[in-house]
Amino acid sequence: MRKAVVLLSGGIDSATTLAIARAQGFACYALSIDYGQRHRSELVAAARIGEFLQASDHQFVQLDLTTLAASALTNATIAVPTDGVSEGIPVTYVPARNTVMLSLALAWAEVLESRDIFIGVTAVDYSGYPDCRPDYIAAYEKMANLATKAGREGEPFTIHAPLIDLSKHAIIRSGMRLGVDYGLTVSCYQADDDGRACGLCDACRLRRAGFEAANVPDPTRYQQD
Repeated sequence: MRKAVVLLSGGIDSATTLAIARAQGFACYALSIDYGQRHRSELVAAARIGEFLQASDHQFVQLDLTTLAASALTNATIAVPTDGVSEGIPVTYVPARNTVMLSLALAWAEVLESRDIFIGVTAVDYSGYPDCRPDYIAAYEKMANLATKAGREGEPFTIHAPLIDLSKHAIIRSGMRLGVDYGLTVSCYQADDDGRACGLCDACRLRRAGFEAANVPDPTRYQQD
């Protein structure tokens, strides 16, 4: 089996991406990053998902971005917006987060002699992040093949973003067909230590709307329940 490194955050998108990579016949090596995010229960969710979807290996890397990347997700003094999804790039954007994560995935992939990296970004139902767009993924793939020994020696890497053109409800439907248990996932930007969601942040609103549009029961546990 070909090996693939799959970035696994613990939410709907990354869980579905891992399931897609498995369905395509890859032996999946999951990579989760503890970067100091306030929603740390997503890392617990990532561990559950990796086990449930039978990742061949699952590595957790600790990388403190709290002093470098000012964001509502890395700085507890910046409030997470709860008044609805707005236009523009929100305060939950973490500077260079996907670039950092993809770089770690790229390093591991080269060590594993894998040439495939999966990331669960989407440019449809998302919060306006610049590193979730097709031009960014294409540019990163080009850079990866210029910056690595493998790429320079004619063994190019492919950055797979299978959800890039899918809405949240289409992602959920795809995952359901592949047997993903979304009750294991955590999406909330300010989930409590038990993984219960606030129900008000952008991630919660997009998640709830996705399940409603997909006509799939929402398995999310909310703090208000």
